[in-house]
Amino acid sequence: MRAPLDEFLPRPSVMGVVNVTPDSFSDGGTFLYPAAAIAEARGMVEEGAAIIDIGGESTRPGSEGVPLEEELQRVEPVLHALLDVPRSVDTSKAEVARHALEAGAVMVNDVTALRGDPDLAGVVADADAYLCLMHMLGEPRTMQEDPRYDDVVSEVISFLEERLAFATKAGIAEDHICLDPGIGFGKTVEHNLELLERLDEIVALGRPVLVGASRKRFLGRILGDPDAVTGPVAAGIAVAVLAYERGASIVRAHDVREHVAALKAAQAVVEAPA
Repeated sequence: MRAPLDEFLPRPSVMGVVNVTPDSFSDGGTFLYPAAAIAEARGMVEEGAAIIDIGGESTRPGSEGVPLEEELQRVEPVLHALLDVPRSVDTSKAEVARHALEAGAVMVNDVTALRGDPDLAGVVADADAYLCLMHMLGEPRTMQEDPRYDDVVSEVISFLEERLAFATKAGIAEDHICLDPGIGFGKTVEHNLELLERLDEIVALGRPVLVGASRKRFLGRILGDPDAVTGPVAAGIAVAVLAYERGASIVRAHDVREHVAALKAAQAVVEAPA
């Protein structure tokens, strides 16, 4: 039996992002080839990442899915070359998750929150793996087409509660699960800011909360560029620190060294004796 997730990834932890894809919004295919992805992952561990999230299918706005075999061909060489590195697999496909967990990955990061593949919950449960459940409105291809909510925070909370109940009913240990409000996944700039401002309400669900705002386009847009497709590192770090102060446990980031340093400083302030 694995330790509870909040022991494996104590607060605050940084999850390094390695996109083994040709069309990621953040790096444009820089790590499509295994050697580059492996080197990037090892560098992130040296910079302080607690776990590396490896994905073979882009979930940027407007992206299309990739076939199972192609996704496996992208991620398997990287997963097998990093046997000494704590790894998460960013996938919604049960078969990709199965291969990754057999290769020693310890976590599945599913942007569909177990809605994309009916077999995925069983794969996670059977492997006694960790799981991240994320909120997304619609699917990557359509999620940014005029997203609307009556109250984005309460609707995200309701969704995450329901998916958490689904996961535990499927046999996944509750203390193995973290929750992600899905910054940028079917949300406007205003929705993202409200979720971050009221993050403590999501933390109150009682599970570790993961926030992934790194390089996302809303950061560029709040800084005055209405056509931004990415955001600057400094803005992402500011959001990460604010999310930590509001109770987030895990920060998913592309720029690991900078996020680790900022969160260590923030933690020192928060934990300083009165």
